[in-house]
Amino acid sequence: MKMPRLCGVFGLVLVLLGKFAGAADSAAPVSPAVAAVSLPAGVQRITAAEGITEYRLANGLGVLLYPDATKPTVTVNITYRVGSLMESYGETGMAHLLEHLIFKGSKHFPRPDRDFNARGFRNNASTWLDRTNFFSTFQASDDNLKWALAWTADAMTQSFIARKDLDSEMTVVRNEFESGENQPSTVLLKRMQGLMYDWHNYGHSTIGNRADIENVAIKNLQAFYRTYYQPDNAVLVVAGRFDEGKTLRSIAATFGAIARPQRQLPPRWTVEPTQDGERSVIVRRAGDVQLALVGYHISSARSLDAGATDAAAALLGDTPSGRLHAELVDKGLASQVFAFPMATRDPGLILLGAVVKKGEDLERARDALLLVVETTFTQQAPTDAELQRYRRTAETDAERALADPQQLGISLSEFIALGDWRLFFLARNRAATTTGDEIVAAAQHYFRRDNRTVGLFIPDDAPQRAEIPASLPAGDLLRDFKPRAAVAAGESFDPSPPNIDRRTRIVRIGDLSVALLPKKTKGQTVDVDLAFRWGDEKSLFGRGAAEQLAAGMIGRGTSRLSRQQIADERTRLKIDGGTYRFETDRANLAEALRLTAQELREANFPAAEFDVLKRETLTRLQAQLSDPSARAREAVNMHFNAYPPGDVRYAWPLSDWIDEVQKVTRDDVAAFFRDFYGTARGQIAIVGEFDQTAIEPLLREVFGAWVSPAPYAPALRELREVAPARLTVDTPDKENATLRARLDFGMRDDDPDYAALLLANEIFGGGSGLSSRLVDRLRQKEGLSYSVGSGLNVGARDRAASFLIAAIVAPQNVARAEQGMREELARWVRDGVTQKEVDDARSGLLQQRLQTRSDDGALSSAWTNYLDLNRTFAFSQQLEDRLRALTAAEVSAAIKRAIDPEKLTLAVAGDSSKGAR
Repeated sequence: MKMPRLCGVFGLVLVLLGKFAGAADSAAPVSPAVAAVSLPAGVQRITAAEGITEYRLANGLGVLLYPDATKPTVTVNITYRVGSLMESYGETGMAHLLEHLIFKGSKHFPRPDRDFNARGFRNNASTWLDRTNFFSTFQASDDNLKWALAWTADAMTQSFIARKDLDSEMTVVRNEFESGENQPSTVLLKRMQGLMYDWHNYGHSTIGNRADIENVAIKNLQAFYRTYYQPDNAVLVVAGRFDEGKTLRSIAATFGAIARPQRQLPPRWTVEPTQDGERSVIVRRAGDVQLALVGYHISSARSLDAGATDAAAALLGDTPSGRLHAELVDKGLASQVFAFPMATRDPGLILLGAVVKKGEDLERARDALLLVVETTFTQQAPTDAELQRYRRTAETDAERALADPQQLGISLSEFIALGDWRLFFLARNRAATTTGDEIVAAAQHYFRRDNRTVGLFIPDDAPQRAEIPASLPAGDLLRDFKPRAAVAAGESFDPSPPNIDRRTRIVRIGDLSVALLPKKTKGQTVDVDLAFRWGDEKSLFGRGAAEQLAAGMIGRGTSRLSRQQIADERTRLKIDGGTYRFETDRANLAEALRLTAQELREANFPAAEFDVLKRETLTRLQAQLSDPSARAREAVNMHFNAYPPGDVRYAWPLSDWIDEVQKVTRDDVAAFFRDFYGTARGQIAIVGEFDQTAIEPLLREVFGAWVSPAPYAPALRELREVAPARLTVDTPDKENATLRARLDFGMRDDDPDYAALLLANEIFGGGSGLSSRLVDRLRQKEGLSYSVGSGLNVGARDRAASFLIAAIVAPQNVARAEQGMREELARWVRDGVTQKEVDDARSGLLQQRLQTRSDDGALSSAWTNYLDLNRTFAFSQQLEDRLRALTAAEVSAAIKRAIDPEKLTLAVAGDSSKGAR
């Protein structure tokens, strides 16, 4: 299950979801260029906006086509207007269960997981309150697109939804549920949802109730599937490189054959009553951070003030410019703050909160949180600087989304669920016009005591209730909407290794290597990756914590700019990313590089910002102390440690590393910067739309002359014999356990067996995550694990390689999961692999590598790595040539030479009282 991500400890909410301000149903005029596409029988053209065209089939299926030839990939996404909102009593989590079961096969595609792997598809699905979506991204070809459309159509009405699949997948979903129960933030959010809604289904978490997950009847699932997974309740999105006319004909042939259902969708009539007093909830569980959270009911995303509540959330919750950050983080009351408006079709809610270090005053932070949220806009209206920052960020986010048709095709699911995909553009436009007065009015209406959930109940004769307005018709909101011109298209770039080398200019600036790959991109975007090198095994000894905090202080202040001013400059220059890896556009690249150089060269380490960073770092580390995944990883790394404390290769225990960070002072960090930092040695890669004749001398000017005082030499790891062991770590009161295994062997990535082991790992535990030997055994067959896989860690310089296996399971299933993992490992080494497995893994891996090279950010990152190793993409071509030539016998022999199951070390972290031993 995927949920919109939350700010701060919850993650960052889907960029534009909260900016929605309405919904639409009416058609708009179609441009002559769009109208030129010939329509198959039974297909109606509905409307078009900014490069996206909407069609509708006779059976009610909506179709959105967004062609873009700049990348050699296609994304097919189908959104069903069904989520946890439609579930009945005793059936919570059913929409999410169906999300899983649909991947178990259909009439004409009994094992789609294997086909996904063979074709190199990247697949996933997500369930939320108002919708469910399934998507695939793959190498553009008529055959791949035809297959994806055929599978999606077959899955719509022909999925098995069988008892045998429910028996195994139910336990996988329960394992996912248990994984969420390990996270204090997830548990608190569930409790808040449930408390804030008395009757409406938004009060139910999408993952569902544990008992419902375990006991739901197959006939109920089948009935739910037949009701909602129908063409008249779905919208298909195809985005990327494809022929629009040919694709439309293919869609008409596959989906058009599905009959329009005769049933009527069940009506929904529940309206949540106005809250009549503050509420509170306390969750007590094992953990290492404290959270203060306050929630308020707000209007539907289909309302006139939705844009204002979203803007209020941004002005409050942004880091570092938000008002909560200034009043709580900067003043030491919290280590993080966040704000999350839930944009939903029916009236929703907004959550604001703070993360507080364990042992500090949580009630003081809560009181400050409430004071800021409920009084700040009354005391001071939004300033022009705040509004401009918010508007520019929203505009940049929209531009980034439009420049990435694959991600946009998936993100449109949220707006489809809200009423009309064009609300994406309306939200963008609304963000540019929301006024300070509108923000103040919305805050005063919703951020009120009797609409608040956080405190104790207090009787009151004069309640301050917030009446929630009804949703408006989508057509009313879009009546005056005028779409902008579509984003300018980029070139159709061939991401093959020879073409990448041919198009790239390698420049040497002393000890600085630079790769420049100019090309036309959608939205004139450009990606930058920088890697600077300093220090060696001796000079870096004992300075690891200072190095980490020094890196964290970059961008928090210079001799000329404060952290806020740097953030404002990054917003103005449309910089997305960090100091060392970011995206901007052609017009802002030169200034972005100058700003980056200033962040590095003129860092001045403000004392207040150092305190904030240190508090954030310690809070994050302490949160890992009770996390099974982190503790299992720690146990394995410590077991293989062969270096003394202070060595750059030393595996620190979490508690010791917390002590190291605690001891570091601002002077230590400033001294590390003085002794090591410099940009004249390392690598820079720039990929995208830019003028290399102007950028090359600029790089020489701003990066080429600042020499690090510390000589550089990489610290190589040595392969040492380590006795195998079985390690256990007790993490009390955790619903999920983690198994993590490792064995080391001698190999580099230029060894003859490396390519064979890459394929072997895809077969054993890599791949898409839906089909591999480990997944087939522990997830598909036995239903023990939601997440299980294996990986290789093979370097380019040293010969200390590792093979890793990891899985999450319920504590009571540890023994069964361990047995299955060890049996599959032994069989893999003993019996080898089949030619069919090799062929499928090779096809999938080669297509995934091609897709990775089609991403400019990944391409720039690959170039900095290759430059450091004195390589070009010819190395990638040679590796892929070896992959194409491998046989099953060669792969099987390589496994035997590298992997010895008897040398495996396994760590189990979980609650021992629940069976994790």
